Amino acid sequence: MVQRKNVSIIVPAYNEEKNILPLFERIKELVKKDKKRKYEVVLVDDGSTDGTYREGKKIEKKYSWVRVVRHRKNMGKTEAILTGLENSKGEVLVILDADLQYDPLEIPLLLDKMEEGYDIVTGWKKGKYEKKFVSWVYNLLSRILFRIPVHDQNAIKALKREVLEEINLRKDWHRYIVSLAVDKGFKAGEVPVTLHPRLYGESKYRGKGRIVIGLLDLISVKFQVSFMKKPMLLFGTAGGISLILGVLVGIYAIIMRFVFHHGYRPLLYLVTLLVLAGLLLFVMGFLAEAICFLGERFERLERELKGDKETLSGTRKGKTKARR
Repeated sequence: MVQRKNVSIIVPAYNEEKNILPLFERIKELVKKDKKRKYEVVLVDDGSTDGTYREGKKIEKKYSWVRVVRHRKNMGKTEAILTGLENSKGEVLVILDADLQYDPLEIPLLLDKMEEGYDIVTGWKKGKYEKKFVSWVYNLLSRILFRIPVHDQNAIKALKREVLEEINLRKDWHRYIVSLAVDKGFKAGEVPVTLHPRLYGESKYRGKGRIVIGLLDLISVKFQVSFMKKPMLLFGTAGGISLILGVLVGIYAIIMRFVFHHGYRPLLYLVTLLVLAGLLLFVMGFLAEAICFLGERFERLERELKGDKETLSGTRKGKTKARR
């Protein structure tokens, strides 16, 4: 018999009481139809103020493949995903929203694509939806800045467990899982999926403020995956430009003073400011390089410790089998 691959579906949910039952009815169909895989579902109630947790616990009692965990307060989708990771066992993870805009029955499409050698597969949503132009611009900028080979990185996605374990996710950075994964060397792919209208409730991502937050996060992630690896590239370039400008302004001030006999004191202040700013930027660059060096050392030690634990675990399993 071929051993079925374990898949954990992580469902972050915030005030989705009415969607829980129909969602799990669709997931139940998936579990019955897809005989290639063994599924578990981790529903993470992200501090809901309605009956989301209560409905989830009812489902948990009904099906052995369901587990429900809860945040004491709303902590955001990123933290809910990480909580789902901690409470899941599958070697492959699927991140599925609770609003039924993505059909659970399309999950095998992503998993089949992963079997072609991809580490992470995201859905390329097709259909009508709000802020389509904003989403298009956001994804275009993501492809340009991060060189990701997908059209849409903010939809349903399937990924190997080690992807989430190796990337660094901060608040609201769930939108950049693909970008961060590609930066770590993981192979990304995509499949078209249908985007359905929300069944019940309202979207949690409305408002122009979300656009501003998304843009600032985009810049932050770009800084994290590029300049934070070689901070002197940023600080050194800015410092060099400032020093060059300081020298040029100083030469201009000298010419004006001794050739045209016209002194202008604010130019002296500007030269001082530019030179000091340039020197400070260089110092900041050196400090940032030192911090990055220490960070890389910690990452290397973390990988070595993880490898030692896996080796020790394998040794213990071998001894147990030998005894049997």
